[in-house]
Amino acid sequence: MSDIEREVHAVAERARDAAADLAPLSRAVKDEALLAMADALVKRADEITAANAEDVERAREAGTGPAMVDRLTLDPQRIEAIADAVREIVELPDPVGESVRGGILPNGLDLRQIRVPLGVVGIIYEGRPNVTADAAALCLKSGNAALLRGSSSAYSSNTAIIGVLRDALAGTGVPVDAVQMVPGRTRESSNALMRARGLVDVLIPRGGGSLIQAVVRDSTVPVIETGEGLCHVYVDADADLDKAVAITTNAKAQRCSVCNSAETLLVHEAVAEAFLPRVLASLAEAGVTVHGDPRVLEAAAANPTGATVVEATEEDWAAEYLSMDLAVRVVPDVDAALAHIRKYSTQHTEAIITDSLSTSRYFVSRVDSAAVMVNASTRFTDGGEFGFGAEIGISTQKLHARGPMGLPEMTSTKYVVTGDGHLR
Repeated sequence: MSDIEREVHAVAERARDAAADLAPLSRAVKDEALLAMADALVKRADEITAANAEDVERAREAGTGPAMVDRLTLDPQRIEAIADAVREIVELPDPVGESVRGGILPNGLDLRQIRVPLGVVGIIYEGRPNVTADAAALCLKSGNAALLRGSSSAYSSNTAIIGVLRDALAGTGVPVDAVQMVPGRTRESSNALMRARGLVDVLIPRGGGSLIQAVVRDSTVPVIETGEGLCHVYVDADADLDKAVAITTNAKAQRCSVCNSAETLLVHEAVAEAFLPRVLASLAEAGVTVHGDPRVLEAAAANPTGATVVEATEEDWAAEYLSMDLAVRVVPDVDAALAHIRKYSTQHTEAIITDSLSTSRYFVSRVDSAAVMVNASTRFTDGGEFGFGAEIGISTQKLHARGPMGLPEMTSTKYVVTGDGHLR
C-alpha cells in the first residue's frame, strides 16, 4: 500500500467512526451544526477569498478560459450565497428515522422500514468550490459522513472551506470528522478513494462525462452516476408550435452549461416545414449554433433567418455540448424519435411537445430516462424546481436513486421488527 493510500484509508476510517456517531443524532443537533457552519463561512470570508485568490491566479497562469475562471472565483457575495444555501438545507425535513412502510403483521410482530444514512459518502467533483460546502451540508443533514475530493484547480479554496467547516463543527454535537477532505492533489488520491471498498459506502461523482465514466470504470466502491445529460426535445405532429418554439429555446439557451439543457431537437416531418424556420430564428436570436441534418439545412437555406447552421455529423447526435450548440434532426414519426433517443440518450431528461394525449402517453411509457417532460422544458429537472430543495446531483442510473437526489435519496433503509417473545 502506498503512502497516499494509507492516508486516504486513515481519513476513511475516521469517517466511519464519525458516521456511527452522526447517524443517531437528532435534527436539532444537526441543524445547529449547519447554522454554525453557515455563520463561520461568512465570518471567515476573508480567509476563504485569500485562499481562492491563489487558485484563481494559478488558473490564469495556466491559460484557463474566462468562463472556468469565473466558476472558480469566490468573493464575499458568493460566499454569502453559499452560506444561504446551507441555511436553506436547515429548513428541509430530516429524512432519517422516517417510516417508509410497515405495520402489525398477522402474527403480532411490529414491522417498520425506516430511513437510515448511507454511512460514508465520498464525493469526487470538479471546478466550483461552492460544491464543497453544499455537499458537506447535504451529507450532514442526512446523517452521512462526507469525504470530499475536489479538483486540484480549487485545492486552496477547498482546503480553506473545509477547515472553516470543521472548526465550526468543533463547537457542536456533531463529530468534526463528519466532514473531511481527501488528502492529496493527484489522481492517485482519487484512485485510493475509489478503491476504499469497505470503508466508503458510496461514491458520487459530480462533473463532466469523462469524470463520471472514469469513476464508474475504476471504482470498486458502489457509484451513483450523476449529471451526464444528453437531453432531447421531440416536437410531435400535434404540437402547438408556439409552445414548441418557446420550450425548445428555453431548454437550450436559458442556461446551456448544465446537465438538464437540451442537446438534440427532433422534429416530426409533418410540422418541419412550418416549425423549422420559426425555431431557427428563435435559436439564432439566442445565439445558438445549429448542427442540422439535410432537411434542416434545406430549411435554413430556403428561409434565411440569420441562424448559424452547419451540417451535423454522427458525433453531433452523441454530443453533450454544454454550450450554445444544438443538434437538430427531422424524423418520420414518434417511433423514429424514440429509436433515436434510445440510441443516444444518457437517460437524464427527454421532452415531448404535443397536444395529443395518446401520443404523450405512448412517449412517456417508452422513454427510459430519469425524467420525462410533457409540454415543458428539460430545464425543470432539478431538485429545487421539483420542490425537493437542495440536491447532490441528478442520478441517471436505476439502482437506489434516480433523478434529482435530495435528502431522502441520501439515505438507505433498514427494517426494525419488534416482537414479544415471538418464535418462528
